[in-house]
Order: sequence, then C-alpha cells, then structure tokens
Amino acid sequence: MRVLVIEDDPVLGRAISQGLTDQGDRCQWSDNGLKGLTFASQERFDAIVLDLMLPDMAGLDLLKKLRNEQNDVPVLILTALGSIDDRVTGLKAGADDYLVKPFAFAELSARLDAIGRRASRGTATALRVGNLHLELTTRRVEREGRDIELTPTEFRLLEYLMRNSDQVVTRRMLCEHLWEADWEGVTNVIEVHINRLRSKINKGDEPQMIHTVRGSGYVLRST
Repeated sequence: MRVLVIEDDPVLGRAISQGLTDQGDRCQWSDNGLKGLTFASQERFDAIVLDLMLPDMAGLDLLKKLRNEQNDVPVLILTALGSIDDRVTGLKAGADDYLVKPFAFAELSARLDAIGRRASRGTATALRVGNLHLELTTRRVEREGRDIELTPTEFRLLEYLMRNSDQVVTRRMLCEHLWEADWEGVTNVIEVHINRLRSKINKGDEPQMIHTVRGSGYVLRST
C-alpha cells in the first residue's frame, strides 16, 4: 500500500512511517495538516493515517476538505480522543475507521489493510472464501451447497471476517464494527458469537475456517 501519514508528533510519525516501510508499504509522512492536504490532493494514496490534533489545521477540517473535493481515499483517524461521540463525529465527517492512542502497531496495520480491501472491493454484491459463499443482497450464506441460517449479528460478523480473510481481526475491531461499543465490555459477547458462527459454518468433517489467534483476535481462512 501507499500510505500518507499526517501526524505532528515527530516520534510517533517516524515510528508509524518506519513500521509501515519495514512491512513493505510505501509511506509519505507529513508533520502538519496543510502540507498533508497538499500531498493528499496532488498524489494518489491507498490510505491515509490522520491525526486530529494538528497545530495548523484540524484533522476533521482536513478530512472534510478531502471529501468535498470528492477524494474518496480511505482514512484512518488516529487520536487521543476516544469517546463514542468523538468516534461518531469522525466517522460522520468521512473517516473509514478510528484508532485511539495509545495503540499497538499491529492493530494499526490490520485496520489499514481492512479499509484498503474494503475500498478495492467497491460495490461487490457477493463474497467468497474457499467454498464459503455470502450474498450481500439476499443475505444468503452457503457452503458446499448447504444453506446456513444466520442471525443478523452473525451475518455481519461473518461478512466482516470474509472481507478481511487471511488477516487477523482484533476483538476491538469486531466490537466497534458490530456495536460501536467499548470493546473491553463486550469481549465475552464476541467469543459467544464466534463460537456459534463456527458451529454453523462447520459441519461433519468440513475443515475449520475461523481460527483464534491467541492474544490478538480471529482470522478466517479458506482451509
């Protein structure tokens, strides 16, 4: 991915840029909003990491300018403001995801991968991972010709896992995606839904598709 990082903290900005570079991404770092807006307007990026508390231009104002210019680049907001109202404000302004400081770099990387894949898949009406097929319009799920009945929450959970197949999805990401809630309070609920979903998509000798990554979250794989 080609990522633009707009972060005025030099230590954090360099750390994010170096981490992305080390994993093979191409990264451009801007330490102020005006310069970042120029980069974003003149060049094409696969994703932007945007701090809200910038000294020369508020991150939300920068985001609104991008969206007013019909620039649909995926944006991950990075900020110390972590209340539900703050997250809702950012998402309504046009952000694709929201990560609260302090954070683990692995989660930032996973979220960037996720919003990048969602953007690249555009308006697809069906998802397929291995022999598992999900229809977004009819909300039908089947595996090897076997129809799978899911609750609305299970359907959204499976859709999210399939959109991010072969990538670790953290419990926090799942909680925020499903309920926009404080992830620490609903971790056990996620585990219950994951176990129910596993029991429905795996029957008999069918290989397990949803795998637990200890200490991180879950990953859906074709085999």
